[in-house]
Amino acid sequence: MKKMIILCLGLGLLVIGTADAAYTRGHMRRNGTYVSGYHHTTADKTRINNYSTRGNYNPYTGKTGTKPLTKYGY
Repeated sequence: MKKMIILCLGLGLLVIGTADAAYTRGHMRRNGTYVSGYHHTTADKTRINNYSTRGNYNPYTGKTGTKPLTKYGY
């Protein structure tokens, strides 16, 4: 039983440590507007792994991406 608990905790930490998404907590803007929290991919210089890019799927919202792979549309 003890080995099973240790195994489950280890796997849980592995999954948490390899997540490729970050979560931004909700916050209040200076003008009083509340912005809800949201998940986003880790920042990098490519669009290929962004949830909003065409062909990708956002597992948190269930929506598919609509933006082109390049900013020029091809």
